[in-house]
Amino acid sequence: MFNKKTTTGAATQIDSLIGKGTKIEGNLFFSGGLRVDGEIHGKVIGEAPSTTLVLSEHGVVNGHVEVTYLVANGSINGPVRATEFLELQPKARIEGDMEYGMIEIQQGAVIEGRLLRLTPESAGKTEEPLAEKTEKPEKPEKSDEEA
Repeated sequence: MFNKKTTTGAATQIDSLIGKGTKIEGNLFFSGGLRVDGEIHGKVIGEAPSTTLVLSEHGVVNGHVEVTYLVANGSINGPVRATEFLELQPKARIEGDMEYGMIEIQQGAVIEGRLLRLTPESAGKTEEPLAEKTEKPEKPEKSDEEA
């Protein structure tokens, strides 16, 4: 009845590991599955048709993240784009706007930013995320007494 959802197409194995205590300065491009237990100061971009990023509770990314599947239990300071699936576990802390295909947020996760669900048409496009729409308030009409 309450079976755990499986994400079809997600990388089921971790090809690369950034260990706890490791700090990377600069952009990181990867394919397959990547687990981050350390720190990355720069962009994290998945380049293959299907990429998975697993961010442990000790993992920190200071920069833009763009992957197919993201499972986060650590901290991300920057915009996030998970084109298929985004899972935020209880210790996840995200400071930045997030774009996602599907999302799962567990109790305890913290988001400081805006959320935008990607449609199948927009998932392949890179656009300015979460453009705000502002409308001008209507002016009240003057009554006969005020005129």
